[in-house]
Amino acid sequence: MVHSYKELIVWQRSIELVVNIYELTEKFPREEIYGLTSQIRRAAVSISSNIAEGRYRGTRADYVHFLRMSYGFGAELETQLEISKRLLKTKILNYNRIDSLLEEVMKMLNVMISKLTS
Repeated sequence: MVHSYKELIVWQRSIELVVNIYELTEKFPREEIYGLTSQIRRAAVSISSNIAEGRYRGTRADYVHFLRMSYGFGAELETQLEISKRLLKTKILNYNRIDSLLEEVMKMLNVMISKLTS
């Protein structure tokens, strides 16, 4: 039985995703610091934060709600990364590890939500 959100592999991978996001966005142009950089970082941090908050909520319904919020932030992050892949100054960066981590986290969230709601 899992006692802490820190034991959840999905949370661990989402933290790894955040670290990779910060490393990637450090390479973004300075003029994006209050734009795309900030949005990407916020969405990535929100994934792990909502997993943690939901785990310590009192009910299964609350937990599922926060997992769904994490899933939504994952979709938001995916969209923002797609935009950055199309911009002239950021499309040359390597997104492979981030894409892989995000896909893994999204799949795990989807499975968790499905199991908790069935």
